Amino acid sequence: MSSRALGHQTVSVKPIPVPAPGRGIDLRVRVTAPRSGRDLPVIVFSHGNAWSLDGYEPLVDRWAAAGFVVVQPTHLDSRRNAIGWDDPRFATIWRVRTADLHAILDNLGDILAQADLGTRADRERIAVVGHSWGAQTAGAVLGARVLDADGVPGEDLSHSAVSAGALIAAAGTSDSLTPFAAGKLPFMKPDFSTMTTPALVIAGGKDQSRLSTRGPEWFTDAYCLSPAPKSLLTIAGAEHTMGGIAGERVAETTDENPARVALVADAISAYLRATLGLDDTEWTALGSTAEDGDGAWSITSK
Repeated sequence: MSSRALGHQTVSVKPIPVPAPGRGIDLRVRVTAPRSGRDLPVIVFSHGNAWSLDGYEPLVDRWAAAGFVVVQPTHLDSRRNAIGWDDPRFATIWRVRTADLHAILDNLGDILAQADLGTRADRERIAVVGHSWGAQTAGAVLGARVLDADGVPGEDLSHSAVSAGALIAAAGTSDSLTPFAAGKLPFMKPDFSTMTTPALVIAGGKDQSRLSTRGPEWFTDAYCLSPAPKSLLTIAGAEHTMGGIAGERVAETTDENPARVALVADAISAYLRATLGLDDTEWTALGSTAEDGDGAWSITSK
């Protein structure tokens, strides 16, 4: 694990309002950052279904301790908003999620100023990261598109401010969706062929989704079907929560493993530091560790 991950004390500021006209429910974010340091790269993080800006502390705190500013929105599907599967608004939430990230990126200067980070953050080094549904959201900002009912790719929802990203447990292609998923989640039809932005894809070797008839390899599609440069971290024993990235003891955590959570956090920070042109030492060392390890996890790149 990275020694850098233990390098900084951190502080969080919330809730910070973000302009989002027509959203219906105010968009608010949490900002977590090191107490000291300058030229800090920025991660905009998109949570999984039902979560909020208060989740994923095991990742966020570790990234901030490693020298990143982390911005977390609460999307409309948060359980706080009580918008369930059968709510007529649910079908378009995937679009609002992507719009949330655009609103944050477009107003990042003001957000950082409200968190007293206006002169400390590096707005030239910005990444997006997401887990589960948040990975699809982040993927859209990285250049992936959503296929319509006829298989035609939808509009380009990427953002020019973003230079890199990481997708944790990103849903694969739609050819194997279960009847429930096909009926309730018709937007779960990603096309990764246009996702050109550099990204790290993280997949669990025991992540068996109830939304797909395929096995854990479904979660590698974002790597296999997107153009280079990409990297894939496969964690053999990980399920969908990757050991507890949303919080080790929450109900969704079926494979509680703090060391696995630390691996996910440190791999992402190492990858982003390398890809954003800061320092590739940690990412190179991680690759060497994987090669010399016991097969519990592996890294592939193209």
